Amino acid sequence: MSAREAGATLSVAPIEDADVADIVTLWERCGLTRPWNEPAADIALARRDTNATILVGREGEAIVATALVGHDGHRGWVYYVAVDPGHQKKGFGRTIMEAAEDWLRKTGVEKIMLLVRPENTAVRAFYESIGYGEQPRIIFAKWLDGRPLTP
Repeated sequence: MSAREAGATLSVAPIEDADVADIVTLWERCGLTRPWNEPAADIALARRDTNATILVGREGEAIVATALVGHDGHRGWVYYVAVDPGHQKKGFGRTIMEAAEDWLRKTGVEKIMLLVRPENTAVRAFYESIGYGEQPRIIFAKWLDGRPLTP
């Protein structure tokens, strides 16, 4: 069901300076933050160059959805896809992901990637429902400041 069919509309636009605190609050409410990642720093980094942006979905004046989208010059990546728990099941997740895909298409990127924690079965089902498929990969990571790996 789309946002329009549910009787709700979501307008999507790039982040504005005044949005940062509300976005961090949304990410916390959606359980997307981790102690080792500072969300405001992630926002600042995404806004620093033209290869990334944060798309903000609003219902009226309220921020109810986000997607941090960017590319590494080869593949597109999406992070911090969030829909306020009180606004889920309205098609907003699909709408914000379509906006992220459109942003990447406009930059010439042909493939979008995202990471989902294995235990997050509800989100896995959502992405499968909008045409995403699992591609088994082994992920290697390293903190550049020397701290031990986080879960």
